[in-house]
Amino acid sequence: MSAASARRVEIGIGLQSDKEPGRYAQIASRAEALGIDVVTVFSDLLYQPPVAPLLEVAKATERVRLGVACWNPYTLHPYEIAGQLAALDRASGGRAYLGLAKGTWLDAIGLGQPTPLRALEDAAGFIRALLSGDGEGYEGRMFRLEPGVRLRYALERPDPPLLIGSWGPRGAELAGRIADEIKIGGSANPAMVGVTRERLAVGEAVAGRPLGSVGVVLGAVTVVSLDRTAARTHARRQVAMYLDAIAALDPTVTLPEDLLPRIRELLRDGDEEAAGRLVPSDVLDLFAFSGTPDDVAAQAQALIDAGVARVEFGTPLGIDELEGLELLGTRVLPQLER
Repeated sequence: MSAASARRVEIGIGLQSDKEPGRYAQIASRAEALGIDVVTVFSDLLYQPPVAPLLEVAKATERVRLGVACWNPYTLHPYEIAGQLAALDRASGGRAYLGLAKGTWLDAIGLGQPTPLRALEDAAGFIRALLSGDGEGYEGRMFRLEPGVRLRYALERPDPPLLIGSWGPRGAELAGRIADEIKIGGSANPAMVGVTRERLAVGEAVAGRPLGSVGVVLGAVTVVSLDRTAARTHARRQVAMYLDAIAALDPTVTLPEDLLPRIRELLRDGDEEAAGRLVPSDVLDLFAFSGTPDDVAAQAQALIDAGVARVEFGTPLGIDELEGLELLGTRVLPQLER
């Protein structure tokens, strides 16, 4: 039995950082009561920085793991990431994880992304060196920590678990060498679990780690409702907006040749509803959790059976957010064998 298969599969929710203060605490406390294991806040471009929502989550909960998926070392120096992570871990009593990814669409704010894998590896090395407190420093090609430099405040832990967000084989190889988890964001496709495990195995072997050491996390837009048609219509609109960026990353999926250009054109015209209508049902099921509680439970169970370490139900959760959360907790989770 692999290390990953021996663990109980976690269920998480992923929240966008677009809410009013107080809303995160309300959602997270209810999620914890319903049996959710992990609360993630995204760090997407042009949304609010995620640390403030997560500090709110930390105060409102006692059990759930929590973290950012994912901090980006091109927009935030690893020194700042380390400090925010340390504050979150302290506030939560040691429940925080470190999420890192290279980010997307940074050309919109004039940032390049040279050597992204080196940036991720160096960021992780820098942060770990700083949090360790040993003063040995870190000599990376992109980020460097002088020997003797130590933080001037108390830490909850020197080594919170590391998650790397990546779809690609080289990102998975890196995660296999240095991470505890890898997240495939925007996917509900069971076939990606096996693909990712094969890619992770390369890095695990290089690092001398047992196969299955790194947990695979899949997360995607989630819309659960008692009204199946309404849920899937809402999810289609959400998926249409990111399908162009995500679909090409999945080597197991072949889309109709004209689908993405047609969706792209409608989105340029501001017609999200028409763009959503073009998303076929089988494609929708690969890139979102949507439908009735029974539908969503079946999708999640397929991922569990494929060997994920965590299923992450992403924003907006439902047509109404809190109603969707209630259905996940009371009607989806009880069906899952994990």
